[in-house]
Amino acid sequence: MDDFRRKIHEIKTRVRYQETDQMGIVYYANFLVFFEMGRTEYLRQCGLPYSEMEKEHIYFPVAEVHCNFRSPAYYDDVLIVRTWVSELKHATVQFSYKVFREEGDTLVAEGYTKLACLNAKRKPAAIPEKLRKLLQP
Repeated sequence: MDDFRRKIHEIKTRVRYQETDQMGIVYYANFLVFFEMGRTEYLRQCGLPYSEMEKEHIYFPVAEVHCNFRSPAYYDDVLIVRTWVSELKHATVQFSYKVFREEGDTLVAEGYTKLACLNAKRKPAAIPEKLRKLLQP
């Protein structure tokens, strides 16, 4: 197991009707929203919410995303989103995710997002040391 996985953040969310498709299954694109929820709360727990980063003119757009679907999730399921930093480089950070159905602890989806650090001019930049320290295990 990668050293970064020692710092895992977990949130719960209940599937809303609007998040399901015609078959009653969570629409695939909503998993990117669940990933974002996990990432946002992970950073908040580390002490640097997105709102504070933006005040300091640090931006982290998603540059890459990947998701594997393992089992369907349905309306009213409670999902657990586990988030951790799986890779930290000079100007990018990769967050990994596992989404479980609370009932039965079934793996529903897993994936990652890679974010690039941008400065005030929206140009690629090194991840500031303050943030790097918060993201390390």
